[in-house]
Amino acid sequence: MDMGSVDLSDETLAGSIARATQALRQRQAPDGHWVFELEADATIPAEYVLLEHFLDRIDPVLEAKIGVYLRSIQGTHGGWPLFHDGAFNISASVKAYFALKAIGDDPVEPHMVRAREAILAAGGAERANVFTRAQLALFGQVPWRAVPVMPLEIMHLPLWFPFHLSKVSYWSRTVIVPLLVLMALRPVARNPRGIGIAELFRTPPDQMTDWIRGPYRSGWGRFFKGVDSVLRVVEPWFPKGRRDRAIQKAVAFVTERLNGDDGLGGIYPAIANSVMMFDVLGYPPDHPDAAIAWRAVRKLLVIEGDRAYCQPCLSPVWDTSLAGHAMAEAGVDTSAACDWLRERQVLDVVGDWSVRRPGLRPGGWAFQYENPHYPDVDDTAVVGMLLHRNGDPAHEASIARAREWIVGMQSSDGGWGAFEPENTHHYLNHIPFADHGALLDPPTADVTARCVSFLAQIGMPADDPVLAPALAYLRREQEADGSWFGRWGTNYIYGTWSVLCALNAAGVPPEDAAVRRAVAWLVSVQRDDGGWGEDEESYADAPPGRYKESTASQTAWALLGLMAAGQGASSAVERGVAYLAATQGGDGEWTELPYTAVGFPRVFYLRYHGYRLYFPLLAMARFRNLRRGNGGQVEVGF
Repeated sequence: MDMGSVDLSDETLAGSIARATQALRQRQAPDGHWVFELEADATIPAEYVLLEHFLDRIDPVLEAKIGVYLRSIQGTHGGWPLFHDGAFNISASVKAYFALKAIGDDPVEPHMVRAREAILAAGGAERANVFTRAQLALFGQVPWRAVPVMPLEIMHLPLWFPFHLSKVSYWSRTVIVPLLVLMALRPVARNPRGIGIAELFRTPPDQMTDWIRGPYRSGWGRFFKGVDSVLRVVEPWFPKGRRDRAIQKAVAFVTERLNGDDGLGGIYPAIANSVMMFDVLGYPPDHPDAAIAWRAVRKLLVIEGDRAYCQPCLSPVWDTSLAGHAMAEAGVDTSAACDWLRERQVLDVVGDWSVRRPGLRPGGWAFQYENPHYPDVDDTAVVGMLLHRNGDPAHEASIARAREWIVGMQSSDGGWGAFEPENTHHYLNHIPFADHGALLDPPTADVTARCVSFLAQIGMPADDPVLAPALAYLRREQEADGSWFGRWGTNYIYGTWSVLCALNAAGVPPEDAAVRRAVAWLVSVQRDDGGWGEDEESYADAPPGRYKESTASQTAWALLGLMAAGQGASSAVERGVAYLAATQGGDGEWTELPYTAVGFPRVFYLRYHGYRLYFPLLAMARFRNLRRGNGGQVEVGF
């Protein structure tokens, strides 16, 4: 595709922006908010099927539709990847195979044979990750010794102890607490059809002797392996009274955070674990706590025609704030979206973050419809910037509370984590339970950049005692090639866009060496078609900023970063905008199958269905606005 031949006249650009604006407007709810599908891999829909079989609440019609979805995303390698067109992943594949067999797929069918052969070739189901082995233990497919020891008595540990629930991330905490009850009581799924997957093991589970093994990334790993071995011996002797009190603490933790039909933590694994916890403890299905937890799981389902899947969570605040920025850039009034967002600011609930920041008033926004114990500074900053650019005096109090909360959530190194400050107990990522390596929520460049953008946009000077260390943190985090790592979006393109916007908002000039290096890197990874793309494997060993195809969202991020760096009139930006114009559909939307976001690097990836709509609109509208101003400066932080 030769982008040099694309007409970038004002008329063409205006037409493209108008179609994109209309497409986005049509997806807005009557009350002003947006919510798009949020898709992960086969793991979540497969786990949902197994949850129905654990409880014996099987919905054959729904499960048949989930089966259609699971078969449709099976890879050419025979198994299931963690993202579109990705490599084989053994844990996702074991769960998908188990779910399809539970749905009724015959193991002799070709797709099941291919999956089984791929799993066995990769070492068998015994080599799946900890969470998969815990799922298999619940179904009696592996012994409980296949899972690291996590005593329920963790609930009694004091704050000073090396392991404490407040020292892990919010998502780990909400998943772990109900899981501790399950691991202590060791229930067996009802599994009414008696489905098993013995054929996926190379070594029979009862003969396995090395469930908990390396490779260990440090001496901490070997130390915690020793601790695990000791706990296996002493745990059966823990006093029953203390265990009973620990169960009570776990149940109290969960029920306080049930969060209505948005569920514990607003994320599927925690919600599903809460459903099973209540069931194992004997709560009848119509008990208010058990019933609301089940409704929260069901709320995550997407059912479309003959296919269905389960989302990992819902993203309305994130979608609404991002779509709002795109509409504002396009000149559309965002009052309805801003009013909807303002009503969802968390002002009264003091969440788990207060353990590290006692006395700080709440004032943030959560990612989901409701999740008041777990607002995050990333959403808060993006919402705050949208309310500020809307200009309605009615938003001033909300913006001030957001500022107060974000300032209070800054970590001592100058950066921000997503949900909690000082969540940097890195040795905990080496316990056997944390084989996913994502137990913590440390500061990251992309989240820090968003906070800097917000604070600078509302008037905080760069030499302020809050912003100065934040900017120093961002400079320290710049990679040798000029890019920045993206924790919550893929990957270096996302991180570099985020930081360039922050530096611009803070008044760092385009001539600054860090900005020049970042611009040079973005230009160097621009593809021949004018767009940008980055492989999810850049979190592993793929080259940063590169992929076999361009994507609409990543192209938009690169463009927004370049424009924030004063490159609005550059040929790289013109070619990128031309790529977006040329690939836009007649309906005003863009098609994007590759995943461009991440939950946990190398473990769990995400496809935000709204990214292909609002980010390209934001980039094209900004390009038009800069063109009208003769390539001037971007005036907002986002």
